[in-house]
Amino acid sequence: MGSTPIWSTFRKFNMAKWMVSAKKADFTKLAEIFRIDPVIARIIRNRDIVDETQIDLFLNGTLEDLHAPRLLYDMEKAVFFILSGIRSGARLRVIGDYDIDGICSTYILLRGLQYCGADVDTVIPHRIKDGYGLNDALIEEAHEAGIDTIITCDNGIAAAQQIAYARQLGMHVVITDHHEVPYEITEDGVRKELLPPAEAIIDPKQEKCSYPFDGICGAVVAYKFIQVITEEYDKEAKPQSSKSAGQSADTKGREALLAELLEFAAFATVGDVMELLDENRIIVRYGLEQMVHTKNIGLRALIEVNGMQNKPLSAYHIGFVLGPCLNATGRLDTAAKALRMLTSGSFADAVMIAGELKELNDSRKEMTRQGTERAVEMIENGPYAEDKVLVLYLPDCHESLAGIIAGRIREKYYKPVFVLTKGEEGVKGSGRSIETYHMYEQMSLCKHLFTKYGGHKMAAGLSLPEEKIEEFRESLNRNCQLSDDDLIEKIVIDVPMPLSYLHMDFVKQLRVLEPFGNGNPKPVFAQKNIRILQGRILGKNGNVGKYRIQDGQGNFYEMIHFGDLEKWHAFLAQAFGESEKERLYREGSRQIVISMIYYPDINVYQGRESLQIVMQDYAQSEK
Repeated sequence: MGSTPIWSTFRKFNMAKWMVSAKKADFTKLAEIFRIDPVIARIIRNRDIVDETQIDLFLNGTLEDLHAPRLLYDMEKAVFFILSGIRSGARLRVIGDYDIDGICSTYILLRGLQYCGADVDTVIPHRIKDGYGLNDALIEEAHEAGIDTIITCDNGIAAAQQIAYARQLGMHVVITDHHEVPYEITEDGVRKELLPPAEAIIDPKQEKCSYPFDGICGAVVAYKFIQVITEEYDKEAKPQSSKSAGQSADTKGREALLAELLEFAAFATVGDVMELLDENRIIVRYGLEQMVHTKNIGLRALIEVNGMQNKPLSAYHIGFVLGPCLNATGRLDTAAKALRMLTSGSFADAVMIAGELKELNDSRKEMTRQGTERAVEMIENGPYAEDKVLVLYLPDCHESLAGIIAGRIREKYYKPVFVLTKGEEGVKGSGRSIETYHMYEQMSLCKHLFTKYGGHKMAAGLSLPEEKIEEFRESLNRNCQLSDDDLIEKIVIDVPMPLSYLHMDFVKQLRVLEPFGNGNPKPVFAQKNIRILQGRILGKNGNVGKYRIQDGQGNFYEMIHFGDLEKWHAFLAQAFGESEKERLYREGSRQIVISMIYYPDINVYQGRESLQIVMQDYAQSEK
């Protein structure tokens, strides 16, 4: 069974539809086998982790459980080719991408190839000047620099034309990538992959690849490559001559190198929003543990600049604190600066660069806020009320922020959104979708409007002439088949669980489910008939609400809400009256009773631990 709606329990206020997961298993038995609470067994089952072997891997997987890197198609071929090039003195160049995954992939390949004694340098394309991936200019620059072999990371699989050009100039290319392979449908209706003419292609998405899990990011592909090439290099190199063969002075052997590089594979896995399942879960868990005591000077500087030194790190910190600093440099400056930080041998220099990255990210956040506000203003005051697909033109918005703003608007209105900006040539844009709308397929219906486009179900990018914007908007909405129900967000509840079930040991046990993220979200709990007694506003920006609440059994709890307070206050005023909402924050209320979706957390203040309820969604309880 899947999920069942609970309209009879919760009456919503034109908000998300709540569903209860109804997947079945013997939760008591599983709890006994794995020594976990039955509720946790149920949550694991809700993630479609079914048999005992899978559950054991989910809970207890180690680095030894990672898939063998040699299972990746062309791995042996790529390693042999690159090692042969290193032995002959060939000049290598790693070309990455300007996002988290690209930066981390580039660093992993650089450090691993240096370990093998390679004559190697790096290039990360500029977002505005170069765009994504390989282009003819980058190929020509490599040729002029005397590069023999280009190694791509987090790109290359769609660069057949550019790679053919490189070969024409006498260079070689090895691809490490994780993106979908371009294809065409033949006259016979057969899907045919369009693979670039590279010396070797390591990409788990290609049909010939039998790698057990293709949901890895570019940095993990790069990491797997370095695992194999360093192993083969060590087999060839005599122990007494390893240093003269190219092992750098700061390298303490292959194991130490791979341990450091695992941190960056984990960092990129979270930053690139890969599903935290299978081996990704293991990589991230171990990577986070190591990251707290990282030996990488640049990463240590970034952690310190953000005030997180000597603190446990979670996927949240990578996704929302550290990772955006790396992304910001690629959006507003050059991602090469982030790579310089990671390769720095001076902590003082690394701290200076890390500070610049943080400032860039702070600037990015402010620019995003302004752009989002402008987009909301357009929607509220413009001709968009009947549009099921939003197309918003913000000509003054930095083109690198279009995707972020589109995501924010998608979250607020739960509609597919395209945000367009004025580029150097025409208009550029990014789209973010909802589960019920396949963005790339719908764009394909009006592909004649674009000068360039690409993407997948949930996200897309495009370029088009400015005069085609309105036609683009009209076409998308004319072809849109979304129903009103499709435009209602669905929240799946893991367990409708009373607050009285909560205790400190249970909340601590929830940590066995970490790391949380895409594919493994935080558990979702719900309870009805919660009375909100007293509230106050916290935070320097007044964006956090803290409340004293009471359940139906008369128990009291502390609750906190980090969500949209404006939306929350509008709900309270509509459901219970403006005066009652204001009374809540003055002398307190006895009239506000809600149903809520929540997550239990532990608040630590002055060394003391206390249970804290984090409200994630809410509804008016039925009377």
